[in-house]
Amino acid sequence: MKSLSLVLAIFTLGICNLSFSAQPNIILLMGDDHGWEETGYNGHPHVKTPVLDEMAATGLRLESFYAGHPSCSPTRASFLTGRHPNRMGTFAPGWSFRPEEITMAQILKQAGYRSAHFGKWHLGAVKAASPVNPGAMNFDEWLSHDNFFELNPSLSRNGAPPEVFPGESSEILISETIRFIDSTHKSDKPFFTVVWFGSPHEPYSGLPADLALYDDLPAKYSDKKVKLTSNETGGPTTRAQGEVLRERYAEITAMDRAIGILRDHLAAEGLRDNTLLFYCGDNGTSADGSLVTPHRGVKGQVYDGGILVPGLIEWPARIPQPRSTQVRASTSDLLPTLCTLVGQPLPDRPIDGIDLTPLLDGNMTERTNPLFFWEFDNVNPSNSKREPYIDLELQTGTTPLVKLMGGKATRDFNNFRHPTITDADYLGPRAIIDGHFKLVIHEQKQGEPLRELFDLHADPAETINLIDQQAATAKALQTRLRQWQQSVLHSLTGADYQK
Repeated sequence: MKSLSLVLAIFTLGICNLSFSAQPNIILLMGDDHGWEETGYNGHPHVKTPVLDEMAATGLRLESFYAGHPSCSPTRASFLTGRHPNRMGTFAPGWSFRPEEITMAQILKQAGYRSAHFGKWHLGAVKAASPVNPGAMNFDEWLSHDNFFELNPSLSRNGAPPEVFPGESSEILISETIRFIDSTHKSDKPFFTVVWFGSPHEPYSGLPADLALYDDLPAKYSDKKVKLTSNETGGPTTRAQGEVLRERYAEITAMDRAIGILRDHLAAEGLRDNTLLFYCGDNGTSADGSLVTPHRGVKGQVYDGGILVPGLIEWPARIPQPRSTQVRASTSDLLPTLCTLVGQPLPDRPIDGIDLTPLLDGNMTERTNPLFFWEFDNVNPSNSKREPYIDLELQTGTTPLVKLMGGKATRDFNNFRHPTITDADYLGPRAIIDGHFKLVIHEQKQGEPLRELFDLHADPAETINLIDQQAATAKALQTRLRQWQQSVLHSLTGADYQK
């Protein structure tokens, strides 16, 4: 009996080791304009996110997770490449990245994965002719939109002309994700899926049952008026914030529910244990939706309110017990982390993110290098004289949306060649976080730039400027920031692609 018990123990240990050595399935989810405070688990007074709350209670809760940029297209570039978006000229929303960039889809394909993208792309046109559509960037299939979308979205499947998909957009994306997962699992290949929701980006809309959850808000917040897009005209409008919040939170709750459908499916199919499921936002809360403000700033600003977002990881085989961490991490860390997990080398070019696998295992207590943020000054008049990096016809979008821009219901994209660097290229709001200190630099209309130094441990709301008391620290951080900018601008010239 003792011998039989020993054999069984060895056999069980072998099966366990086999399951842990198998390539994990990977699903990366991201909300649109979903800031750190807009979750139940972070103490929001109104918004209901029971699924994200459960993920926070059972997985790895990233308390200090940052978007790579305070706006959407640049963050998405950092997410896929592990590099700061300014390296590839993705300066702002509506600026594409470049065909030579190496995305995580390419790396995962080399590791034997089948990959798909669903939802918002916003890194160039999704049509078949685009050299930066998801397929061109090595996703095997995609159902995507050039920008954001609401109920009944128009989406392009694998670059075809867009078609309308009736229903709630987050649920549609998750339905497509489940279809892809099931078909890939049957082929005995690991799956890699990127799902970028259109919610809760304005203009807002929601299903009646979700709106009803927040029927009390219009009366509670009727005094403040906010600016956003009209669903009726596609142009700007001003509305009472309570009405806006009711619709915004309905979108967040619908997105949360869709994530729950995905989690339930993974469990039912026996896939949950060895699937890495990740969620984050792409930037901080937009100004129209900002209600509780534990952090300074909103979307579009390099203060923490513009870049700190929800961050959650579930992977029961690797993270069997719930944990939370204050170690700072960002969207730029995703690619180097995946490289380690699937045994692939980093791309041979500057990478701004770091490998977070020690954090997954509870072996990282502090970040090993700084975090950098930089809104490039893309309104420089000289930009208009530069040569387009991609033929403008190929940068023309096809998928319609409610919000009009220049009278158009679709979006076009920019990216310019940048062969030379001038002093003006170093400008724009920028920040560095090293340890618990954060240096923020803004140009002013007159005089020297405004420099602010914050101790994020003692002052997470960034209210006390320590620039005079900690002059040596500020100087060292500014030097480090400038050196990093030099590296980024060298990449911007296209030098990384000439190896």
